[in-house]
Amino acid sequence: MIQGMLRTFDELVAEAEAVPVDGWDFSWLDGRATEQRPSWGYQRLMGERLANATAALDIQTGGGEVLAAAPTLPTTMVATESWPPNVAKATQLLHPLGVVVVADSDEPPLPFADASFDLVTSRHPVQAWWDEIARVLRPGGLYLSQQVGPASVFELVEYFLGPQPEQVRRRRHPDDARRDAEAAGLEIVDLRYEHLRTEFFDIGAVIYFLRKVIWMVPGFTVAEYRDRLHELHEQIQQDGPFVAQTTRFLLEVRKPS
Repeated sequence: MIQGMLRTFDELVAEAEAVPVDGWDFSWLDGRATEQRPSWGYQRLMGERLANATAALDIQTGGGEVLAAAPTLPTTMVATESWPPNVAKATQLLHPLGVVVVADSDEPPLPFADASFDLVTSRHPVQAWWDEIARVLRPGGLYLSQQVGPASVFELVEYFLGPQPEQVRRRRHPDDARRDAEAAGLEIVDLRYEHLRTEFFDIGAVIYFLRKVIWMVPGFTVAEYRDRLHELHEQIQQDGPFVAQTTRFLLEVRKPS
């Protein structure tokens, strides 16, 4: 049974407001929301690259969940994260695996020497600092990243914020990532882009998602959007899941030898 079908608005709100949102584990949404996964399988690709690396860096690791699932880690493995709750969670999860977790501001410069790593990875970075990625990569080194594409889940964003201008909807376009990576002197190895389907089955799932992915509706609180949330709750109860389109792109680049 879908979690929120027979529960009241107030019950769902109270539960979603109480659950912790640290880390990057979305398992609380099981049975409450679904997200179609990209066909390329980032976790598998990341694991394959890590198995062949000698020194690797995972940027914006979140709570370390994705990195911790890799079957093999290189001799030197470092992860960065900026949000204090995630730093604590990543440290607890990754230190036993031999990973050094570095608290970082997610702004340049990266706190590492030139040519420190033969592999840099990042899943869903807020922003890719291409000159810094190029600087810390060794010649011949790879950067592998799965990123959120343009206008991702904007059906939900615009439900709360209203229609967004075209320049906002176009942000994070893979063509711009290609241009900026090449401007930093990196060579494109692979670039793939997909439109995917996301469904929210109850209003608790919406609240949890917006509390966790804080840049979707900046400053989101239940108190601020309570009336709009209640309207959406009624809509889901009557019409079924709230459907949104997610966009993702995979980008792999190489620093010339």
